[in-house]
Amino acid sequence: MSDGVAPTAGAERTAAAEAARLWHITLSVAGEEAPLREVRRSLEQLAHDHPFLLTSRYAHDHAEIRYWEEARDLHDAAAVALRLWGEHRSSASLPPWEIVGLEVVGRETYHQRVAEGYGPAPATPVGVHPF
Repeated sequence: MSDGVAPTAGAERTAAAEAARLWHITLSVAGEEAPLREVRRSLEQLAHDHPFLLTSRYAHDHAEIRYWEEARDLHDAAAVALRLWGEHRSSASLPPWEIVGLEVVGRETYHQRVAEGYGPAPATPVGVHPF
């Protein structure tokens, strides 16, 4: 600060809370076919490793993961989302699929879309489900 007074810990937490926002992420991945049982098990492990996952839908050759991410801005939220699949590929035994789609929208936009009846339905039921 210009007056030489350091910010208090409470002020730092408040600034951090104001800086971070919630973003709704939809990550789509696809690739060569894999056994459904293995795809489901790996997505369940991913949900266990990344507790903010709301829902995953899957088929033999693609999956969609929807969750909320806390980040300062869209760029940060997208960067985290783009790393999610690769960073958990080994620990969750995810198929070697590539990211083929990413949507990142702010919380207000997500809720406005749902209220107006266009855009993704609320992520219910929570969990891992076949398409």
